[in-house]
Amino acid sequence: MADSKKYIITGGAGFIGFYLSKALLEKGNQVAVIDNLNDYYEVSLKEERLSILQKYPGFRFMKGDLADKDAVFQLFSEEKPDIAVNLAAQAGVRYSIDNPDAYIQSNIVGFFHILEACRHYPVEHLVFASSSSVYGGNEKVPFQVEDQVDRPVSLYAATKKSNELMAYAYSKLYQISLTGLRFFTVYGPMGRPDMAYFKFAKKIIAGEPIQIYNNGDMMRDFTYIDDIVTGVENILGNPPGKDKNGAAYKIYNIGNNKPEKLMDFIAVLESCLGRKARKEFLPMQPGDVYETYADVRDLMEDFGFKPSTTIEEGLKKFADWFLDYYRTGENSRCPDSTRNDLRAQV
Repeated sequence: MADSKKYIITGGAGFIGFYLSKALLEKGNQVAVIDNLNDYYEVSLKEERLSILQKYPGFRFMKGDLADKDAVFQLFSEEKPDIAVNLAAQAGVRYSIDNPDAYIQSNIVGFFHILEACRHYPVEHLVFASSSSVYGGNEKVPFQVEDQVDRPVSLYAATKKSNELMAYAYSKLYQISLTGLRFFTVYGPMGRPDMAYFKFAKKIIAGEPIQIYNNGDMMRDFTYIDDIVTGVENILGNPPGKDKNGAAYKIYNIGNNKPEKLMDFIAVLESCLGRKARKEFLPMQPGDVYETYADVRDLMEDFGFKPSTTIEEGLKKFADWFLDYYRTGENSRCPDSTRNDLRAQV
């Protein structure tokens, strides 16, 4: 991307949004972020990410909620972006079972407002986050974008599939170029504390048992954040052509294309943290699936996408960051038991 562009990134204080914003800013682009800084997980980590982005001259932050149409339209009218990236969403499969309202407001109403903003303030390309969760309980692997995905096993998955359908309609009706990305399990430093690997790390250090579902018999297509950002960057400046129905719309899987056994992943994490986990084995939970495995041939053919980070490399980087972040000074980000254990390792 030789020419500087202006981007709006929703959810830019989030995990993927932060890393993508940082990568674009480092290349001299302008990035405006909107994020509601909700407390689904620790706000201090989101603020830490923003503090890093604030150092770049091309960065602007608006605290706002996508469910607030006026706020979304204000940002688009002021920024007039070349490209928009929607990464804001209420995340989490299990959380959606007990808190459905949050998912409808953020993932359905919020995405509708983004689509409307792109209709009234045209962009070259709108890239939006879908999820591997749309594949639900599909047993055929690897998952292909052509697979049937109309039997979601969580409301979160249903909202993501809804986003794909809404996007297609808007592309056809209003000539908006749209690309949806079905992200597979993304991990790395400054990641999401609600994700299993992050929860495992906290509990391992604190000496507390980790909960392992389906008795550990699960497979996940863990994908390191740097590989994800490289893949997204390659897509941004390349909107899809129109299909036979006149919609400039494309869906891609974006994952590591190499599922790992959950127990192997935990073993590597234990090694990187220098601690053995106390393990509590539990049955499969509602909304969970046995295996995720991305077929990324389309992404490889169209953009040369080829993830290169092994779980050994990726988890080492995560563990190094984690141990440093949670042992800093009198850091209140960490429970006392965890903080004391971390100090003992220094």
